[in-house]
Amino acid sequence: MRTSIDHKPFIRGKMMVGAAVLAACIGVSLSGAATPVKGKLTNFMKLLNPVWVELKNPDAHTYTFREPSPTVKAEFRKLYPYLPKEVCVALIGNQTQDKMKNVEVKIGGGRTSPVTLVVTPGTQINFKNTDPFPHRLYAVNLPAFSAGDTKAGGDRTWTAPSEGVYEIRDELTPSLRSWVVVDSKAAAFGYPDLSGDFNVDLPVLGEFKVQVYFAGEVIGSSPVMNITNANLPVDLTRAPIKVEQKRPPKAASSAQEEN
Repeated sequence: MRTSIDHKPFIRGKMMVGAAVLAACIGVSLSGAATPVKGKLTNFMKLLNPVWVELKNPDAHTYTFREPSPTVKAEFRKLYPYLPKEVCVALIGNQTQDKMKNVEVKIGGGRTSPVTLVVTPGTQINFKNTDPFPHRLYAVNLPAFSAGDTKAGGDRTWTAPSEGVYEIRDELTPSLRSWVVVDSKAAAFGYPDLSGDFNVDLPVLGEFKVQVYFAGEVIGSSPVMNITNANLPVDLTRAPIKVEQKRPPKAASSAQEEN
C-alpha cells in the first residue's frame, strides 16, 4: 500500500521561513506581528535627575520643610528616578525605520509624563496640559519650538525634527524638563516598571539592540540581537542591563554660572 503525502504544508512552511529570513534582512513588518522583548535594568537607584541637582544648590534659594525620618533606611532617603516615566527603553536597529505613530505627553504637577522618549524624525508629539493653569513650553536652542501658551486643558503639537536630543522646558515652571531623543533607527520604545523590568514590542524583524535613556543620555545597552522570528519572544532577563550616567549632573554655584 502506498501512502500519499501532501507536500503543500512543507512548501508553505519553507515559504514562511523564507519570508521571515527576508524580513530579517530588510527589516520589515510581518503582517503587523510584534516580537516581545523583555529584560531587566539594574543600578538605576544611582541615577541623578538634573532637576534635583539644580534645586539642591543653596544659591538657587529653593527650600524644603521635610526632614529625614530616622526610621527610614538611608538607602531609601536618597532620591532616585520614577522608572515608569523617566527611564526610556528603546529598540534601535541598524537601518532607518518607519515613522512612529503619534505620541502623547501629559503635562501635570510640574512635570511631563513621560519625561524622556525616543522617536523617529517626523513623529508628531502632542503635549496635553492637564493642569488647571497655562504652560509656556519651548525647546532649548530651537527657534522652531519657541515659547507659546498652552492653556489649561489645551494641547500643543510638535513634529520631531532631524536626529538629535532636544530638551523641552517651561517658562512658567522651572522644574519641568523633558527630553526628546530623535533617532531614525528607533523602532519602538517603552518604560520599565518600578523594579526595573521592561517589555517592549518590536514591530519589525532584523538586527536590534536595547538602548536605555535617562535625561536624554544613553545610560546602558544590550548586545546586538538578530531577531528573525516574530512568534519567539526575546528574553534578556538573564543578562540584566546595568545603567549608569557617564556624566552625572553637578550643581553650579551662582558665581560659577555668572562666569
